Amino acid sequence: MIDATALVQLKAFARQDGAILALAWTASFALIVYSPQYSLGNLLALATPFIVGWRLSRFRDYALGGLISFRRGFAFSCYTFFYASLAFALVQYLYFTFLDNGRMEDMLDNTIRIMTPIYKEQGISPKELNAAAEVLTSLSPIYIAITFMMQNLFIGLLLSLPVALFGRRSKPRL
Repeated sequence: MIDATALVQLKAFARQDGAILALAWTASFALIVYSPQYSLGNLLALATPFIVGWRLSRFRDYALGGLISFRRGFAFSCYTFFYASLAFALVQYLYFTFLDNGRMEDMLDNTIRIMTPIYKEQGISPKELNAAAEVLTSLSPIYIAITFMMQNLFIGLLLSLPVALFGRRSKPRL
């Protein structure tokens, strides 16, 4: 049986924590776009499961008295990723609509130019790379944002499993 009050509480915390995760993703995105030579943006993106795990433990300890089942932890993590993906898709749409001015296309061209020898060794021709880049750069901002959102939702679903597994607790800590 689903407890409506518990579900409302879970969603409320997940919305707040989704906003925190969306801010982390936004900072990561900005660092990757504006400072691609540094790896801080990538490290921040890789910290995603740790951020969600930290927020899950805060929810567990603050709202649930230190106990949480795997199922509730999984639901919390999925909702957190869902709300973060929605907020981040809005940020990306606004960025690609108003701020990008070809920066992402330039970054993609530079990456292809640098990585062409490696791709050639793998048997991928430069024509294929350029064709793929043209497809990506021809997408409208809304399609780019939706594509990233779907990717974030899928990855979030997969990451929610280990986060919920490590975050569950059936016995309170002393």
